[in-house]
Amino acid sequence: MNSLEIKKATVEDLNALQLIGRQTFSETFAEVNSKENMDKYLNESFATEKLSSELNNPNSYFYLALLEEKVVGYLKLNTDAAQTEKEDLNALEIERIYVAKEFHGKKVAQALYAQAEQTAEEIRASYMWLGVWEKNFRAVSFYTKNGFVQFDTHIFKLGNDEQTDLMMKKVL
Repeated sequence: MNSLEIKKATVEDLNALQLIGRQTFSETFAEVNSKENMDKYLNESFATEKLSSELNNPNSYFYLALLEEKVVGYLKLNTDAAQTEKEDLNALEIERIYVAKEFHGKKVAQALYAQAEQTAEEIRASYMWLGVWEKNFRAVSFYTKNGFVQFDTHIFKLGNDEQTDLMMKKVL
């Protein structure tokens, strides 16, 4: 894993981001959700116009994890008004950390998380927060190990299905 690189994504990385986003979300959730709800979410969340707009938003940050120039995961962070919930403007939201299934357990997520910590430090955020599906036990465990604690819940819509996300935060 010595060749793992974390690179800030730009609009030129749009196609790679769409591919890794769709792949990792499907690998994580397709088995436990309907095809209709998955298709609706993937088509909306990874639409070219939506991702392009997010990549151009100065309050959102995307990072790609590359292993020997192959994209194996990604990170999306939000600040200020780009946050998905109206949290403190001095907070950093980790909206997504996703890694291709074949690279689970190889410290890729930890490297992406380290980038999130570095970004939080650079913008002088007072805390980081995120929403994680209550049934995504692997992710809940990952964030708990990294010092996050649950402070609330919110509803996440996957297609037409309303799911409960745990809201977790880590004070910096």
